[in-house]
Amino acid sequence: MLTGKRILLIIGGGIAAYKSLDLIRRLRRAGAAVTPVLTRAGAEFVTPLSVSALAGEKVYADLWDLTDEAEMGHIQLSRVADLIVVAPATADLMAKMAQGRADDLASTLLLATDTPVLIAPAMNVRMWQHPATQRNLATLRGDGVRTVGPEVGDMACGEYGPGRMTEPADIVTAIEAQSEGGPLAGRHVLVTSGPTHEPIDPVRYIANRSSGAQGTAIARAALHAGARVSFVTGPASVPPPEGVDVIRVETARQMREAVLAALPADVGIFAAAVADWRMASPSDRKMKKTGGSLPVLEFAENPDILAEVSRHAQRPALVVGFAAETHDVADHARAKRERKGCDWILANDVSDGTGIMGGTENAVTLITADGSEDWPRAGKETVAARLIDRIAAALSGGTSE
Repeated sequence: MLTGKRILLIIGGGIAAYKSLDLIRRLRRAGAAVTPVLTRAGAEFVTPLSVSALAGEKVYADLWDLTDEAEMGHIQLSRVADLIVVAPATADLMAKMAQGRADDLASTLLLATDTPVLIAPAMNVRMWQHPATQRNLATLRGDGVRTVGPEVGDMACGEYGPGRMTEPADIVTAIEAQSEGGPLAGRHVLVTSGPTHEPIDPVRYIANRSSGAQGTAIARAALHAGARVSFVTGPASVPPPEGVDVIRVETARQMREAVLAALPADVGIFAAAVADWRMASPSDRKMKKTGGSLPVLEFAENPDILAEVSRHAQRPALVVGFAAETHDVADHARAKRERKGCDWILANDVSDGTGIMGGTENAVTLITADGSEDWPRAGKETVAARLIDRIAAALSGGTSE
């Protein structure tokens, strides 16, 4: 719950602004007080009267309101809140934040504050995917701004893809997670999850049986521990947790780009089952049977994301890898830890009959520089919680249990 918390809500100009009305209602129901700031463009989609009626407070819109500015109102507004939420965060607002512009009340508040900021991006799919927006997003994350969404879905413009604003209920969940604190409060945790799909032709691909369940459980546990979580996921069958920054990818090379863009981070947990190889030259047409002869598939090696991050200039303080093995599990995992340069490896046996790959349980061996430790078989949520507890203890300098 958010009892006693004061939220400064900045409403940007986009069709998703209508969701801000439901967000205000849900925040107040959770016990928060909401001070609304409506941009000029936002007022084209929702009225000051409707926002004020739901918030039960005055709507702030004009930087040059003389009554408020006589008491340095924009400075006061930027400091009295426990959290500043921008929903919807348009491409324009994100650009202003990243560039440090202050040409209206909303951007001035965001530049003048030392209060934590959470943004819920919402824009057309092409705008979201544009390199400029992605550069701005990377800058904001590097500045400590937390994001929730956007989601993949239908757009008001008729297109489909990432850019849809996260639903108000999920935004409230993210706000509650940030407000609760925890052993990883103020930390940025990067988690990879799921398989990668490496195309053979437009309809076939190389993949594995990873469901993404363990990575999802780890991201959720880190979020509940108070961390800001960047969740880079391949096409997993298990949906990502609510309240984390979701970056969806398909291939290993896309995952590498997303991981490097998400740095810096305090912790990197690489639970994704990344394909070791890809097609050297995928066909741009569906490959057809030709008189009984078999096609020859030429492979190329995929980037080693774990090894690259372990040696990166922005290396996280703690890098954790996974080793899915079918035999000599501990020995292969020890060799992998040395070879990759990571701090910890969680090894598990995914051979036939274990039910671990794609299942609901896991049995891991934690490999560190100090030795190995077998964990009992348990649900993946339990394994995730234990891992996050160990990580929090390691970062605080305490013991591991």
